[in-house]
Amino acid sequence: MRRLSLLMMLVVLLGFIVPVHADEPSALPQVGQAAPDFRLQDQNGKWQTPADHRGHWLVLYFYPKDFTPGCTTEVCTFRDDVAKLRQAGADVLGVSLDDVKSHAEFAAKYHVPFPLLSDADSKTAQAYGVLTSKVGFKYARRTTFLIDPQGKVAKVYQDVDPEKNSAQVLADLNTLKASS
Repeated sequence: MRRLSLLMMLVVLLGFIVPVHADEPSALPQVGQAAPDFRLQDQNGKWQTPADHRGHWLVLYFYPKDFTPGCTTEVCTFRDDVAKLRQAGADVLGVSLDDVKSHAEFAAKYHVPFPLLSDADSKTAQAYGVLTSKVGFKYARRTTFLIDPQGKVAKVYQDVDPEKNSAQVLADLNTLKASS
């Protein structure tokens, strides 16, 4: 009996340490490929699609959960750099599996001046290859896509540092614009 209890505890603990992919993981879109399409609501209930941003560079960043430390850091660094990103010709969209209400509260608390999209059914995270889960809790892995004005993936950032991602994207955006 005691041996069985210890084994069950070990299985539960490993579930917190080892991520398990939700469903069958999709591959990340590659540089040069068309960015997957989506239609998601932002924190104000407005529907957003990639086509709404054609003609502009698009920073599409996925994050795990509203109000968590890393995600708060990331949204605030993008917030603080949004004027520079817009000046460089880029729009910014944040995406997580949280619902519209959670995004509205998160955006209001941290004065987020760009759309936070609700992917509550997780189809967009699945299409972008960032859907994962841990102990049954689904979330989007912290991944950013820089999409060119024609809708093609220009750069993919995996396992990003929430404090540095925005500056990294801005530097790469300026380099990519200079070389085109």
